[in-house]
Amino acid sequence: MAPTATKTANRSNHPNETKGKIITCKAAVAYGPGEPLVVEEIIVHPPRKMEVRIKILYTSICHTDLSGWQGESEPQRAFPRIFGHEASGIVESVGEGVSDMKERDYVVVIFNGECGECVYCTCEKTNMCEKFGVNPMKKEMCDGTSRFSTKDGKAIFHFMNTSTFTEYTVVDSACVVKINPQYTSSLKNLTLLSCGVSTVMCISNKSDSENLVEQDLWSLRKKIIASRMSRKQEK
Repeated sequence: MAPTATKTANRSNHPNETKGKIITCKAAVAYGPGEPLVVEEIIVHPPRKMEVRIKILYTSICHTDLSGWQGESEPQRAFPRIFGHEASGIVESVGEGVSDMKERDYVVVIFNGECGECVYCTCEKTNMCEKFGVNPMKKEMCDGTSRFSTKDGKAIFHFMNTSTFTEYTVVDSACVVKINPQYTSSLKNLTLLSCGVSTVMCISNKSDSENLVEQDLWSLRKKIIASRMSRKQEK
């Protein structure tokens, strides 16, 4: 049997015994619209080219997760599936070609990655990447396959380029941001950077240039919340 994931990846100097191997871990799997999540042992395949396998340390829940879980539209109803798109963790292993991060780096996952090459990534007015942009309907990796499966071999679908309701996940390197070691004590709060805070900052930047009052008000509200959390953390 493959080594249990929860007993392996760490920040020690010991050799990584699971690099390039299939591992097992626990995940909260949704088997149907609105059905209770099932916490069970799943199989996580190793990262392929330009992918990263991450040990999830903290994860948050967002209304977008709930919408997907409830299957509010037909294209969203892809099950079984692992939801979650706000998380921080530690790199367990990297696939071929990944050079900007390494094993044991602390990271935050982001659902809206950037390939850096498409027309949207090179445009000054948007970063809604053709390849990694916001897409709640997307259910597989870029090569059309999944890195998750049940113990009996059935594929488990991905969600929002991330899937964080699991002890280990595999994401494209474009959807991972390395964290400065001095901020690792705040990893729990940094999950908000995956979605809420980053979304608000984009809205703020847009509203500053176009004077969109409603977005300014929403941005202000979220900034107040973020500021309060920051002060609480400092105390």
